[in-house]
Amino acid sequence: MLKHIKDDIQVVFDRDPAAQSTVEILTCYPGFHAIMIHRVSHLLWQRNWKWLGRFLSHVGRFLTGIEIHPGASIGRRFFIDHGMGVVIGETAVIGDDCTLYHSVTLGGTSWEKGKRHPTLGNNVVIGAGAKILGPLTIGNNARVGSNSVVVKNVPNDATVVGIPAHQINKEKLDQSPCAEMIESMHFDSYAASADLTDPVIEANKRMVNYIHCMEQQIKTIQETLQKSGLDIKDNTMPDIDSLIIEQNGNE
Repeated sequence: MLKHIKDDIQVVFDRDPAAQSTVEILTCYPGFHAIMIHRVSHLLWQRNWKWLGRFLSHVGRFLTGIEIHPGASIGRRFFIDHGMGVVIGETAVIGDDCTLYHSVTLGGTSWEKGKRHPTLGNNVVIGAGAKILGPLTIGNNARVGSNSVVVKNVPNDATVVGIPAHQINKEKLDQSPCAEMIESMHFDSYAASADLTDPVIEANKRMVNYIHCMEQQIKTIQETLQKSGLDIKDNTMPDIDSLIIEQNGNE
């Protein structure tokens, strides 16, 4: 147990640059408190002191805002950052060196007894607000983007984002016509990055660019038909920018 405590203190220093001292971690980190309480409640649960283990976990939930069922199995160097709203179900299994941000749920999708919660491999990172639902497996070194909803297994070394979560294929990224958009959806713990832009504005920009491309293709087709001797009326498409200016002027 002492070894676990030392590891859990050190992992806070390793993964939270705001940590200043051991005393601060021992007194001011709810994620650390929740893990320590769970270590004890899980031990009681394994020794068939079910009610006492459950009651201790309930006290931990009241003190930290983090709900970990005493039946859940958690590996070494587990880190919960901030932690408020985290829920870890009874049959969840978490490997070593995993990190969860606040409002993460490792939940079940069935009322049946037996395995009904997720299994996380080693070195898994789950972003804020993500939901991992059902008896699925998240592979080693996997990343789940914030606010994602995962309902299928995630392979090793994969990054998944979205609702429902889908894998970002790094190998095929450069070949994709939407490579820039896919790359912008990389894993972020808080669903935000320094280059985050308004998705509506970005979508409008892409639509305008697409219309410009269509306009150019239509002009090329008209010119080709005219060179072939066909009598094509010169109905030149108005420039989209001039239409926007004209519309704004009429308002």
